[in-house]
Amino acid sequence: MSAAPRQTELLPTASARRTWAVLGEGVRASRRTVALAVAAVLAGGAAGLVAPWVLGDIVDAVAAGEGMDAVLRSVALIAVAAVVGGVFTGLGGWFVGRAGETILARLRERVMDRVLHMPAARLERVRLGDLLSRVGDDVAVVTAGIARNGADLVVAAATVLLTAAGMTALDWRLGLAGLCAMPVYVLALRWYLPRSGPYYARERVAMGERSHAMIGALRGRPAVRAYRLEAEHEGRVGDRSRAAMDITLSVFRLFTRFGARLNAAECAGLAAVLVTGFWLVRADLVTVGMVTSAALYFHRLFGPMIFLVMSFNEVQSAGASLARLAGVADLPAEPEPDTGRDPEDSSLRVEEVVHTYGNGAPPALDGVSLEVAPGERVALVGASGAGKTTLAAVVCGLREPTSGGVYLGGVPLAELGERRVREHVYLVSQETHVFSGTLLEDLALARPEAGEAEALAALERVGALEWVRALPEGLHTVVGEGGHTLTSEQAQHLALARLVLADPPVAVLDEATAEAGSSGARRLERAALAATEGRTTLVVAHRLTQAQAADRVVVMDGGRVVEQGTHDGLVAAGGRYAALWRSWQGAPAGQGPSGTPAALG
Repeated sequence: MSAAPRQTELLPTASARRTWAVLGEGVRASRRTVALAVAAVLAGGAAGLVAPWVLGDIVDAVAAGEGMDAVLRSVALIAVAAVVGGVFTGLGGWFVGRAGETILARLRERVMDRVLHMPAARLERVRLGDLLSRVGDDVAVVTAGIARNGADLVVAAATVLLTAAGMTALDWRLGLAGLCAMPVYVLALRWYLPRSGPYYARERVAMGERSHAMIGALRGRPAVRAYRLEAEHEGRVGDRSRAAMDITLSVFRLFTRFGARLNAAECAGLAAVLVTGFWLVRADLVTVGMVTSAALYFHRLFGPMIFLVMSFNEVQSAGASLARLAGVADLPAEPEPDTGRDPEDSSLRVEEVVHTYGNGAPPALDGVSLEVAPGERVALVGASGAGKTTLAAVVCGLREPTSGGVYLGGVPLAELGERRVREHVYLVSQETHVFSGTLLEDLALARPEAGEAEALAALERVGALEWVRALPEGLHTVVGEGGHTLTSEQAQHLALARLVLADPPVAVLDEATAEAGSSGARRLERAALAATEGRTTLVVAHRLTQAQAADRVVVMDGGRVVEQGTHDGLVAAGGRYAALWRSWQGAPAGQGPSGTPAALG
């Protein structure tokens, strides 16, 4: 398959306001679990207020000369409050985690739904690394944030609010003294957040760029090795990895300076409470026990406050990832055209189609016109880069032509809509995916209601029944990741059997036998002929034996149709196809001239 340069685009990222709105929608959808989580967290936080208050009472009791009984009662109350607080805090954390995971699961489903229903033409333009980093890295970052810190963040926030209320309940002046730390915290956050936020957004983009470089090199590894470009691609991945690492290190340095400001806030707050308490006790406005409770309350804030502000690192990163996920989840659903028109037959008509990939590249298709009659088999041949695969993609609706039109049974593909095009036109390419599951489940993807008998009939039609019966459990053998590994030939047999089950009127085979060896290719060619019998078929021919078996051969060069006719007629005409055929005939079986694989694109 020839690789044409293409213009790519990044998926959108949601604004902060829209990200909060998407999060709010998830919270409302899980309102019952969220309500239970809030109630449990508040109960646990309220129980945590008991110990400092009672300890203050013990100080006053001792100062007043009360006996040991009062102290023991206070200790028992603290023990009961600790048990109750622990139980409710644990329940609150469990409910928060459950609610968070549920909200994130629904968001992941929305993201996958939007990606899977994205028009194929747009999906072809999206940068693969950007897409994979969103459904992979970004989901992992948000999931880790919820699993590791989600419950603790909610519990810490509730503890801070309730403790501040407890200090104020002791004496409003002590509460105000404790609040002296807040301006320092706020100033620290105001200094940190504007500086760190852009870093995290850049970090997510840098990781997407790194993924894009890695996936591009891995997908094109045969070409990379053939042209000895390993060092260049390794250097590109290394450069993008270093760029992401440099951003991470910059954030860490910033975070260290942020920590020093947080220590200053604690010092300022505790000093204010103690100094205010000293003057209030001297004025006989509060007791020593009340000041003790206030100091303990403020000290109790150290852990939650530090946890909250220190967690801004992960919150910022998770927020950036959440905005990227929300941007995909918010993609508008593409409306399906409802013209009410159905194709009159299975004919194909390509009319003055031009297609360019942008970036200043010359047209991949330049004014191509072609008609394929119902039931006719047409083979596309030509050198790599001639435009064969691009034409096949345009006919399938995977790419939108820059100008011109494609008609199926007299109806423009744009009027039919992507879903109806898929019902009528079926593509089998050399890139066949074997899904994890039983072989029967993999086959049934083409037609879910198909039974075992229909699956066996489809396999028999394409000549795959022998190797299927040789599998450990036949049709019920688990294949794909973690299961039985299928060879390239077997995977292609599977794709052709899916074509038979789907039973579309039009089939497009894009180098569907290219991955097999010589003997395997001949078997797959026979399978492809059987699978497409009676269908309108467009074949991107990898071997000229496929063109020889076609009703008509179309020769392409430079994005144009330069010759077309029957195999015998073109050979007799002595043109480009005749030269290709002579070259093919002069090579050993399965080899092209000079011992190279006899492939045309």
